[in-house]
Amino acid sequence: MTRSGVLADHQIEAMISDGGISASADITPGQIQPASLDLRLGDVAYRVRASFLAGRQRSVKDRLRDFQMHSIDLTNGAVLEKGCVYVVPLMEGLSLPNGMTAAASAKSSIGRLDLLTRIITDHGVEFDRVPEGYRGPLYVEICPRSFSVVAQTGQMLNQIIFRQGKTLMSDDALRALHAETPIVSGDPIISDGLGFSVDLRPTKGNLVGYRAKPHTGVVDLSKLNHYDPAAFWEPVHTDDGWIILDPGAFYILVSREAIVIPPMQAAEMAPYLAMVGEFRVHYAGFFDPGFGYAAAGGSGSRGVLEVRCHEAPFVLEHGQVVGRLVYEHMSDMPKALYGQDIKSNYQGQGLKLSKHFKS
Repeated sequence: MTRSGVLADHQIEAMISDGGISASADITPGQIQPASLDLRLGDVAYRVRASFLAGRQRSVKDRLRDFQMHSIDLTNGAVLEKGCVYVVPLMEGLSLPNGMTAAASAKSSIGRLDLLTRIITDHGVEFDRVPEGYRGPLYVEICPRSFSVVAQTGQMLNQIIFRQGKTLMSDDALRALHAETPIVSGDPIISDGLGFSVDLRPTKGNLVGYRAKPHTGVVDLSKLNHYDPAAFWEPVHTDDGWIILDPGAFYILVSREAIVIPPMQAAEMAPYLAMVGEFRVHYAGFFDPGFGYAAAGGSGSRGVLEVRCHEAPFVLEHGQVVGRLVYEHMSDMPKALYGQDIKSNYQGQGLKLSKHFKS
């Protein structure tokens, strides 16, 4: 019987073998991460009038009949335009046992492109959440926010984790974990998870982030280390320890703290209280076991913040708490750890754009 916790890589492999995870094409070893599975785009994207959830009584196909405008073949790649909404059937489907749920998130590189991607299911009432016992297909809603993109069948924009029973760590358990294996540089801010703040006083220079330019070319998701950042991003500098966020603009910033995810934990980035300011601080949300654990002698990796301001211009100051990491315990030890046993683009990172841009 599977112990409670987030499923590890070898347990995900067992689900594939047992039919709990199915796919229209064989699942490859490269899709399986220490605590998550990468999901692949299918052959067609449906341009829809608006974002939607299926609702308890209907399937995604039902809703597509209501909202579909036209379809786009993805087999040889196609442009998904900025500001438009698309729904793409994924190659993978699920048959979850009782007691098991699943949760999805955009992959790190996708969040850093301001590409809003959310998993929807038949009879679903929440984005990115798959209820206990779900049996059926998976779809991804894609809305490019800052840049139009070229997407193609088989590309992996989202990842999914599987939770057996209760997985969340209490604040007391998190304090005990920090005392045993420090999970953050400095004194931890623990309240419904681990709080983290923004770094606007770098140790060298005054570059603190990047802001997406409003009128750019297309980003081909298959091209890595390819694009000149200057064609897509404006550098953000400050000597004052604060910046003003413009409504509707998208920023890449970095956390002040270096974060560690030990081998028997996973974590999900969650929004902070809305009362601290009307801005959103994340799109990509999962941290695999091993993140920051082996980097620089185990001193942690900083979290990249994907920030969008709402409503009114907002002053963001150095050290302001902007988000929290919710830690979960693993069901079992992964065979491979992030950054140690598998190729990992962001281990030991600081302020960094997605892997599509030249360093």
